[in-house]
Amino acid sequence: MVLATAVAFGAAASLGGCATVQNARARLVRASARCVDQTVQIYFEPQSAALTREGRLVIDQAASQARGCRVTTVDVVGLADAAGAPDANLELSKRRAEAVAAALAANGLPAADFQVGAAGQAGAVTADGKAAPLRRRADVTLHLAAR
Repeated sequence: MVLATAVAFGAAASLGGCATVQNARARLVRASARCVDQTVQIYFEPQSAALTREGRLVIDQAASQARGCRVTTVDVVGLADAAGAPDANLELSKRRAEAVAAALAANGLPAADFQVGAAGQAGAVTADGKAAPLRRRADVTLHLAAR
């Protein structure tokens, strides 16, 4: 009986060690899975570069998910729809990208690692002349790596 108890205790201790290793591995997998590239889109009102409440929430969430990771680069590309003059839309898309980059930097992302660009209305009209919907946005890709 003593031997059976000792064997059972040893097995329980061994299983306890396995559980600890499995828990540690699960934490590592979760931590590294968090630090993968992520892309978000920030939408704007027509002819505006002001961040909406929803846009700020998306930026806050993206910055929060990046905490604890090494940020290698942040790509921000502003876009515009086809309403208005092409030059004005290029300027608007640039202001949108800059507004998003500033908000990300204010949330603690390293501004030195930002690549900010503007596409204007390029791609806002299909080959058959139809306006592409949902072009009033900035596309953000956070390139993340584990520390």
